[in-house]
Parts: sequence; C-alpha cells; structure tokens
Amino acid sequence: MGKWKCAKCGNEEYEQDQFQATGGAFAKIFDIQNKRFVTVSCTKCGYTEIYKTGSNAGMNILDFFTN
Repeated sequence: MGKWKCAKCGNEEYEQDQFQATGGAFAKIFDIQNKRFVTVSCTKCGYTEIYKTGSNAGMNILDFFTN
C-alpha cells in the first residue's frame, strides 16, 4: 500500500488486516463468506477504513465445503 495518512489524527503509521463476510440470501443460508474486505487501522488512534476487494470463486467453493 502506498502512503497513507489517518483522516482523524494525521498519523502515517498503520496496520493492515482482512476479513470475510457473508452476502446475499444463498450465502447466508449456507454460511458462505463470499465478501472480502481489507482494513487499514491507525496505530495511534485506532481509526479504521474498510475497503472491499475482489472475490475468489475457488475460495468460495472451498469455504462452502468446509462449513
């Protein structure tokens, strides 16, 4: 990730992470986590921005069979 600056406190140090969530009726019924997001959190004040990323069909199928 390029240069990032916290919109709340101006700090330029951050931590990056990711998470998955379900979306849509079919995904909720079968607990398929087909939505992927990246988070960027300020190390000073904790302000967090969430960015949606692309979905991977192979990972969606794997997630379906492992639930």
